[in-house]
Amino acid sequence: MLKYVWHTLKGSFASSVLAANAVAVFSSMIPVALVKLALPFGAVRRGSDRVLVALAEGWIAVNGVWMATVQRIRWDVKGLEGLRRRGWYLVSSNHQSWVDILVLQKVFHRRVPFLKFFLKRQLLYVPVMGLAWWALDFPFMKRRSGSRAVDLATARRACEKFRQIPTSVMNFLEGTRFSRAKHGEQQSPYRHLLKPKVGGLATALSAMGERFDALLDVTIVYPEGVPSFWDLLSGKVKQVVVRVLEREIPRDLLDGDYEGDPAFRARMQAFVQTMWTEKDARIEEIVATLRQPAEA
Repeated sequence: MLKYVWHTLKGSFASSVLAANAVAVFSSMIPVALVKLALPFGAVRRGSDRVLVALAEGWIAVNGVWMATVQRIRWDVKGLEGLRRRGWYLVSSNHQSWVDILVLQKVFHRRVPFLKFFLKRQLLYVPVMGLAWWALDFPFMKRRSGSRAVDLATARRACEKFRQIPTSVMNFLEGTRFSRAKHGEQQSPYRHLLKPKVGGLATALSAMGERFDALLDVTIVYPEGVPSFWDLLSGKVKQVVVRVLEREIPRDLLDGDYEGDPAFRARMQAFVQTMWTEKDARIEEIVATLRQPAEA
């Protein structure tokens, strides 16, 4: 009972800090966003972008503080060596929980450019945050049948802005959070992953072309089970394992028509399937290694 009360108190505290942080930071973005909207000139845009990214990175830093306050997470992170804050990266990760987003933000904080996600267009209309995401140049996609041409045009416009400032573009290839039920419904050939959806990666590569320096292949494992967002807020996350593999993007994937060119589609699918097979084996190896002390 006492443990339940203690976790509830920590969760309430973390929730309050998270909410206050979001309101303070996103509200601070509004005047800068309005200036950016009213004065769409190069110098103004570049100055506005620097301020907006600094505010967003401040939001991530505060999130790191409350995460460390409510729990002592053992961070087992490898593969960050050599990453550059002034680079351009395409980031791909397995996806299990909303916690993944805060994990990725913390791990890459001030090591690579601020992560930008492809978002559903409906999120543009979320009060305050929608304007903040727009100001940060997050691409908003329709994500429904028949919208690929529109989405590609949207991605290209967003990526034209990305060319002006170092950027990391985040893509969850599975398209949704992993669960055993979804895994069974898909009859996924992987032990720890859902089938990857290649179209989003192809869209990003088609839009950015040769601008990306590398693909950061990220693997996240929660040794004590996949946590809910409340688990993170209430201090129940004990360990997070993250592996980052910097992959060179094959030149024959930098520009192509995923829908109209069968040969290009086959190359893209083969590349992703190889990456996914290796990731699945990596997760199995991590899980087996973590299991060993308990079995010894």
